Amino acid sequence: MAQQEPEERIELTSETRRILEETDLRPLWEVEDTMGHVYDELEANIWKWDDIKQAIDHVEEDMPIEELPPGFQRRVAVPINTGMQNAISNTIYVGVQTVSPGETAPSHRHGANALRFTIDGSEDMKTVVAGEEFPMENNDLITTPQWEWHDHVNDSDQTAMWLDVLDLPLILDSLNSSNVFENHELERQPVTKTQGYWDSQYGHARPAAESNDGGIPGPFEGTREPTPPYRFGWTETLETLRQRAENNNPDPYDGYSLAYVNPTTGQEPLFPTMSFRAQLLTEATEAHFHNATEVFFVIEGAGTTHVDDETLEWDQWDIFVVPPDKPHRHEPENDEAILLGMTDRPVFEAFNFYAESAADQ
Repeated sequence: MAQQEPEERIELTSETRRILEETDLRPLWEVEDTMGHVYDELEANIWKWDDIKQAIDHVEEDMPIEELPPGFQRRVAVPINTGMQNAISNTIYVGVQTVSPGETAPSHRHGANALRFTIDGSEDMKTVVAGEEFPMENNDLITTPQWEWHDHVNDSDQTAMWLDVLDLPLILDSLNSSNVFENHELERQPVTKTQGYWDSQYGHARPAAESNDGGIPGPFEGTREPTPPYRFGWTETLETLRQRAENNNPDPYDGYSLAYVNPTTGQEPLFPTMSFRAQLLTEATEAHFHNATEVFFVIEGAGTTHVDDETLEWDQWDIFVVPPDKPHRHEPENDEAILLGMTDRPVFEAFNFYAESAADQ
């Protein structure tokens, strides 16, 4: 009897398939087959957390990680934008990943830049990157640099969920290139660093007269400083954000905004292809537009974003996208809301092509 290919063993129930189709979500292992194509114009869109949660819960019930195809052993629901087939935009990929209690998402590495933003985690849920275990507590942001081994280990008794963000569509679709990829020979990479090691190397005091050992960013070379493995703890980030709100004036378009910087340089962008910021909104912002794509994840609160003539009403953990060149403004519902902003602006800036302007209200 011929052995079945891993893809042939995957079989979602009709109920799960219905939920995925109705909520414009697709499992990662199906999205992969459509990479490498050009799609229609990007549109403003929103994915409500209740829909995402219902879909990912059904996928988790149907599909243990170990039954997924090698190389795609990640249980992820991927928001698919109108006109696209594989991602939320043609430059940024966002997915919601889960790991059940006791599961491990096996170790691999790739050329794409990636990060994890924890939605529902704990100190017993860890992403292991470049030999160090990084706890995934709520709202922590953890980088996965190019060509560094990474696996996700859930030693807690609750399912963990987080946001995956990568520049896959930029590489595979817009640049029509390939994502160099390799699976580790072990399910879990060896833990070779003490917890806090990478943070200690990129604080205010740094190793003196020490050259790069070639561990970051692997075989890739460019004109930018590589991004190291790093955990931005939410407690510290939120404190800095509130200190800024108490002592500074808000930006008219983004409110009180903090950039996640490259720890090597202390400057934006976090990755050469993507920039990230935490935004505290305490009042309505003014309208503006730019030629970069922006994706938002609602960390806390509720509100509305007006994109041209469209109104996107959002609540905690919703995901929405603002297309290039569309005038937009945010309105928090009550006293405040906090957003995670994601943008491909660095790509445009690298070519001196970024542009933005205020818009008529």
